[in-house]
Amino acid sequence: MRGAVAKVGLFAYAAMFALAGADAAEIRAVKLAPEGDHTRAVFDISAPLDYKLFEIGNPDRIVLDVRDASFAQNFSAPAGAGLLKAIRTGRVGKDGVRVVFDLAGAVRPKSFVQPPGNGAGYRLVVDLYKKGKTVAPVKSAAALAEKPRDVIIAIDAGHGGVDPGATGNAGTHEKNITLAVARDLKRLIDAQSGMHAVLTRDGDYFIPLNERYRKAREAKADLFLSVHADAFASEDAKGSSVWMLSTRGASSEAARWLADRENRADLVGGVTLDNKDNTLAAVLLDLSQSATLEASGAVAKRVLHSLAQIGPTHRGYVEKANFVVLRSPDVPSILVETAFITNPAEEKRLTSNTQREKLAGAILDGVREYFRSTPPPGTWFAANARKDKPRVAAVLQADDPDAAELGGELVARGPRS
Repeated sequence: MRGAVAKVGLFAYAAMFALAGADAAEIRAVKLAPEGDHTRAVFDISAPLDYKLFEIGNPDRIVLDVRDASFAQNFSAPAGAGLLKAIRTGRVGKDGVRVVFDLAGAVRPKSFVQPPGNGAGYRLVVDLYKKGKTVAPVKSAAALAEKPRDVIIAIDAGHGGVDPGATGNAGTHEKNITLAVARDLKRLIDAQSGMHAVLTRDGDYFIPLNERYRKAREAKADLFLSVHADAFASEDAKGSSVWMLSTRGASSEAARWLADRENRADLVGGVTLDNKDNTLAAVLLDLSQSATLEASGAVAKRVLHSLAQIGPTHRGYVEKANFVVLRSPDVPSILVETAFITNPAEEKRLTSNTQREKLAGAILDGVREYFRSTPPPGTWFAANARKDKPRVAAVLQADDPDAAELGGELVARGPRS
């Protein structure tokens, strides 16, 4: 039906914290930011919104309807940019407003409300991703072998901006320590053959927890590594620790993915779930998560073993918890508590450039040994696999009862386009 509405595909109903009887939210401004393969629209808002986002075709448009809301008196829609030709606004119903995004082509929208932070108030973020990204065809297996890719490690510096994290007795903020360690680790990783690191944040600003692992998935990371500094009421607590996601956390994330149409449109383990029935989607997601958890445990043991070589560890085993940042269903993810910032001796260690670099080096050693023992296909590590794998396993066997498991071929990767 040319010139008419061809489809209305509901992408997201977001129950955004609206309270019965609450005052109407005000939409104060909107800014556009073309960012690589997508265009981001950021709305400055006075409070969380109750909104829905849907698509209309012929011509391509995305419509944002907001209940119990109004535009500020000085609100002005900007000119189009990136994937957006124009933005139009109007009223819908008695108490709602509508924003229409006129598009240059079909897009896939994602949205979230960002709480106040870094000097800004509430924001509604709408990301518009271009559909049907073209992928260069693979000419031959030989061509792939000639140019193996680097493994990608997404490093997440915990906390940031208005969220300082824990604070030591000397006034050291966890957010600053995690960023310093993350930067050191990135520098060391980028200096290695076959490895490349990306930072979820490279400054003092706040990022929502689910956005952190989303950044890792968008970077097609082979590993997500979140850096933190531990805290406890007693100053005597000490030592590094390494964490992975609990099975309870994986189950709750699986339920959210299967219920959320925006999530199901993403690739999970290289497969999109939005065109699968619920039973098949659940099976595919479970397979992906199982492989991811297995790989997360393997790399976590490597890193914990390496950290034990330079100082005490808080526990002698990998711990598990329902951390939001570790919930990516198809990217192996671990969280490293570098030391106790509430322990004066360890706080001093964390503020030392030399000691932080030593710490980052130990984390790198564990990560590198994992990829040597379990090289993802098509990577530099796979192309350069040598006789050193048995040697690595032998070294671990001497003092690690789980060495046999560590040497196994456990593989889980981020999605590859």
